Amino acid sequence: MRRHKMFAYSKVSLSILFICICACVPFAKATDDDKYGLFINDRMCDANGSVIQWTGGQFEFPCPSTKSLFKSSGKYIPKNVIATRAQIIGDIAYLALPRYRHGVPATLVKTNLQPGICYVNFAPYPCWNMQEEGNCKAMQSVVDIVVDQNEVIWLLDTGIVNTLEMPVRKCSPKVWAISSKSSKVLKMIDLDGLSTNTSRLQYLAVDYAPTGGCFVYVSDAANRAIIIFNVQVDRGFRAVLPRAVTAGGRNRDVLYLALIRHSCGTAELYFTYLSTNRLFSIKAEYLRTGAADGRVLEVGKKSSRMVIIGTNNGNSIFFRNEGSAEVYRWDTNTTFKEDNFKPVYRSTTCQLATHAISDYRHNTMRILQSNFPDFMQNRMGCGATQQLAVMRGCW
Repeated sequence: MRRHKMFAYSKVSLSILFICICACVPFAKATDDDKYGLFINDRMCDANGSVIQWTGGQFEFPCPSTKSLFKSSGKYIPKNVIATRAQIIGDIAYLALPRYRHGVPATLVKTNLQPGICYVNFAPYPCWNMQEEGNCKAMQSVVDIVVDQNEVIWLLDTGIVNTLEMPVRKCSPKVWAISSKSSKVLKMIDLDGLSTNTSRLQYLAVDYAPTGGCFVYVSDAANRAIIIFNVQVDRGFRAVLPRAVTAGGRNRDVLYLALIRHSCGTAELYFTYLSTNRLFSIKAEYLRTGAADGRVLEVGKKSSRMVIIGTNNGNSIFFRNEGSAEVYRWDTNTTFKEDNFKPVYRSTTCQLATHAISDYRHNTMRILQSNFPDFMQNRMGCGATQQLAVMRGCW
């Protein structure tokens, strides 16, 4: 795991509030015989905080009457809440709760990961006012989250709510930057001029040039493009990817991004569509300068449908195969082939990983996992079961 260069922005003050109840789950210690290193046994409080589990979204409102009002108006339906992406700073986890269905009162929350806490409180971040649907000065639906070395939290907000029901575009898509130290909004990037009405903005990466400039990359799966935004000069553009990138793919697909930082100081963006059979990359320096044409490289052929779930902010990409609970690590310094895909985690609860997250304080990686397919098909009882678990193994 590596750190980035620092930068600063102007600040706007905000406040914090909100609570969701979670339960903790234990873990079995890894042994030399454990292939994956982490296996979950009976539920109970884990004093080491290695596994945290919760179901749906049980929020604690400022008062009972507020909760009753949210429920009666349909703005709070616990089983419609699911966390899909996360980042960790110290002992705090920040979770993205996309508004896939109605009834999600907050689309970005934070929770305490300190050891010994059995019930985890969720607070809307950075405040209640920033969660208001229809208010274009607030977040509408956060689908990805990135933390840079200056502990600035970057968010991809599609502006579209109820995407699994009847999608409604409340506001233009945006990228938000929030200081985790002050909880103040530092930057809001409106992507309206860089996207289209048909855009499907899915993943976010934040890059730093050797000169210190900050660049934001956003995948637009529908338009076969990557949006590049230069934060320093407040200007962006779109890089249209070669047609070969979508060869053999489906009409509606997922375009994954993974920003790799090599030990020599260079950065490279890896990307692939879920249903295609090849992985591609491009050096970040070409994206920063707008010289992406003809610079895309084919990394290799995928053996199956590859779901990229994160990086270690260094050379490694973590992924799983579609529908599989097994997580692998690929060191990008090695050839892209199965022999170099190392198993590092497997859920024994049939949950699927949606994000691999660096946990710097504990010098490890964590996995955010859930029964996401059941949620997508609306086959839950009280809601999706979600976990933040420690990845134990060679990563």
